Amino acid sequence: MATPRGILQRPGAADLISRTEATVRDSEQRARQLAAIVEASNDSIVGTDLARRITSWNPGAERLFGYTVKEAMGMPISVLIPEEVQDQEAAIFERIRRGERVEPFDTVRRGKVGSLIDVSLSVSPLPDLDGQIVGACSITRDITERKRSENRIAMLAREAEHRTKNVLQAVQTIVHLSEAQTPEELKQSIEGRLQALAKAHGLLAETRWSGADLEKLARQELAPYLRQERRHARIDGPHVPLQPKVAQAIAIILHELAINAAKYGALSATNGQTEIKWIALSPDRLLLTWTETGGPVTMPPSRHGFGTNVMEALIKIDLGGELRFDWRPQGLVCEIELQI
Repeated sequence: MATPRGILQRPGAADLISRTEATVRDSEQRARQLAAIVEASNDSIVGTDLARRITSWNPGAERLFGYTVKEAMGMPISVLIPEEVQDQEAAIFERIRRGERVEPFDTVRRGKVGSLIDVSLSVSPLPDLDGQIVGACSITRDITERKRSENRIAMLAREAEHRTKNVLQAVQTIVHLSEAQTPEELKQSIEGRLQALAKAHGLLAETRWSGADLEKLARQELAPYLRQERRHARIDGPHVPLQPKVAQAIAIILHELAINAAKYGALSATNGQTEIKWIALSPDRLLLTWTETGGPVTMPPSRHGFGTNVMEALIKIDLGGELRFDWRPQGLVCEIELQI
């Protein structure tokens, strides 16, 4: 008896069905894998239709924006867009309708609680099976930490520029006003002032330039007279952090006073004493007093010395402070009043 002829008996039909079933299984597997990737992504992946309403919402979107899937589905995508960048949405969807992809760019989005979030956003068109654009897929990545780092770097760059200008200004003042009888004396004078400046910078570096402690600054400059068995210097005053520019000026001024005292004043005598003390006149104003006793009898100078010119330039011109000298017979008294 002849076998009825039908499609199942045609040569290769069974093989064709098998290949079709395999293709369907592969498609289903790829779809499941793609869905798993979307679900596992740390980024927000959101689908919208051309009416700009949300049609899909992954867990990454829930974590980033705070809306649950139930809350987000059907919600206008504009809810996530702050007013100041609302014009982006129309431009993006115009490109999506033309089948264009919007490459990643930095922008801002709004979360459920109203907080603004720095994000990197890319948007791609979503076609149907016939290739017609029916929606868009947006991938949003939180870049808050990156923005913080960028802002921090920019702030540090501005601070570095400001510090550099302050240092160069101080060095310029030192070099411009430094004078001496011989080239060697001039060299030593400039080197000493630059060393005082470097010590101040060392203290500032310890606090990351938040301020230099006045007591530490004074002890650095008078260290040779504080280490001896019979001390020739005393330091007294409360804890006062000095702004970088003020610290630089005070370091150089204390250096000048110490050098002068070592050559002609109290620090040149066996029983001489020098005292540095300071008080706060107000939360942001300081009075520092340098007092010498027990040294040679002092007389007011007939003219300003080279060191005096440097001190006045730093205090009066650069900082807008006051500098007063009292040449008493028992020793020099110098008062410095300035904003801190």
